[in-house]
Amino acid sequence: MATTAQFRQALRVGPPGDGWHKPALSAVVTLGTLNLTLLALGRLDLALYTSAGGLGALYGHGLPYRARARTLAGVLLGTVLSTAAALTASALTRDAVVLVAVAAALAALHKLLCDAARVGPPGALIITFTSASCAFVPQRPADLPPHLALTVLGAALAWLVCMAPALPRPYGPERIATARALEAAARLLRTGPGTPDAAARTALVGAVAAARHSLALSSPNRRRDLGDAPERLLVHAEATLAAPADPVATDPAAAERYAAWARDLRRGRPLPLLDLTGAEAAELRAHRPGRRPPLRDALRPGSALLPIALRVAVGCAAAGWLSLALGVGRPYWAVVTAASVFQANSTLSWQRALQRVLGNLLGLAVFTAVLPLAHSGPVALIALGLVCQFGAEATIARSYWLATVFVTPMALLMTEFAGLQPARALVADRWLDTCVGALTGLAACLLVTNRRTATRLSHALAGAENATDAARTAGPGPEAAAARTGLATALLELREAADTATGEWRRPALPHQRTADTERHAHHQLAALLARRGDV
Repeated sequence: MATTAQFRQALRVGPPGDGWHKPALSAVVTLGTLNLTLLALGRLDLALYTSAGGLGALYGHGLPYRARARTLAGVLLGTVLSTAAALTASALTRDAVVLVAVAAALAALHKLLCDAARVGPPGALIITFTSASCAFVPQRPADLPPHLALTVLGAALAWLVCMAPALPRPYGPERIATARALEAAARLLRTGPGTPDAAARTALVGAVAAARHSLALSSPNRRRDLGDAPERLLVHAEATLAAPADPVATDPAAAERYAAWARDLRRGRPLPLLDLTGAEAAELRAHRPGRRPPLRDALRPGSALLPIALRVAVGCAAAGWLSLALGVGRPYWAVVTAASVFQANSTLSWQRALQRVLGNLLGLAVFTAVLPLAHSGPVALIALGLVCQFGAEATIARSYWLATVFVTPMALLMTEFAGLQPARALVADRWLDTCVGALTGLAACLLVTNRRTATRLSHALAGAENATDAARTAGPGPEAAAARTGLATALLELREAADTATGEWRRPALPHQRTADTERHAHHQLAALLARRGDV
């Protein structure tokens, strides 16, 4: 049973997201350009196809530009292929039962590949939304090439818009990643005496690892232009962990120094070239970033991602078919709602279902309120859609239900691009599909268990214990650097595996005490390694 605290946690509104304006502005520029062009040509009814590619502008904003180019290309290629499959299915059959099955299979494939590749926000849901929508738009075989060409055009524009900031700030993402690590170090230093700091320590380990990964993905010219100043800053941020793995004493001066460096990084100011000890300089020269698991590891038999993909397939198909049985005219909304419910574990899934239902209810009220303005002309319709898109990106990091308040009217307004729709039917269909999708998704979580989360935790525990032992016997110099990198990677995997397994329903009893002890010993050993480095 969900507790009052869990309900409050599910509906909590957090602080604004870091850099939320980047995907928001990219999407507005891309979709605004596409929709206004179609309006000028008198073909706003084709907006679904251009939007399918244009929504790719939401991806990749935290990555260095060289890596962003590759990631965006992969996401956009997957979008085009999924759209092609959906349009082909629509051209070959008008059997809604079959089309629901196609949309559900595509949703499961999107979830599996996006999670395995760690694509990042907004994950698989955008691709699922566009492909499911396309599957239920009647097609003729002769229309497939031009409609798919419009998707490619939208994808190409999205790629260009997302890559455009590389011209004024070619190393902006690397600077921001380094700034986040410094800010995490400042938060750890501000931890008051007597306050447990394990979460702050793990957050700093993760931020430093993410920053080093970002620098490793950067262009080779970055070293020539910035030198090793970012790496030196990370060495100092990481040194904060050298304090004993117990509550640290507050150090306002050092915390403010790290925060000031972070502000300089974010504002594009020159970077300080900090001094390093001999051991730190030697490790910096020898450092190699930790290897991220390859994509095939996440897809192999026994992977914890496979039951999630099965949940998506079963839940989306059941939601769509139940929606058809209830006589709803747009069953793909139920498919998309079910797809949005499935998270890393069952607890997060029911929280997402609650957020989706609440956000949709409020979003329908917003849609009803703005409908008279939307019907005043196509320019107003486009403008309202862009405002909703911007609002969704501005709030998604704060709360999913709050973002859904904007997503719901945006999705309904998109249906108006092809022609005015009866408002009563739109609102009724959306609300019924939301309830059907949320309930069916939760039922799929109960039906398809994911006991592999416990297995993943066992493997992560063994890995963290082995990494701690290896760090304890590591020699100085590069050997210590490699041991520290391995220990940090194992710590992050252990925390992610523990969080995922704890929130899963119908799973074996978990070794909570062993997990806490292993984390504590690992943090102690990591602190000892860093203290030894700083003393040389």
